[in-house]
Amino acid sequence: MSKQEKLLEKLKSKPKDFTYDELKTLLNYLGFYENDKGKTSGSRVEFKDNMNRKIRLHKPHPSNIVKMYKINEIIESLEGWRLI
Repeated sequence: MSKQEKLLEKLKSKPKDFTYDELKTLLNYLGFYENDKGKTSGSRVEFKDNMNRKIRLHKPHPSNIVKMYKINEIIESLEGWRLI
């Protein structure tokens, strides 16, 4: 099982310690790229793929842990797009 597949299984288990870096790695594996919209975006980040599907969130701070409501939204979106 690859690192990305392990991250996907971890995401689907809805952990309380899923980091932004892990999310970024997983979304890159699924074909998304990070679009931070330049210096004025602050902590807002958008991940897009070549089908123009978007996942928007704020980079977590001060810790690097993604909020549970965002994990749920991301799982729902990825399942809806049949990517997972």
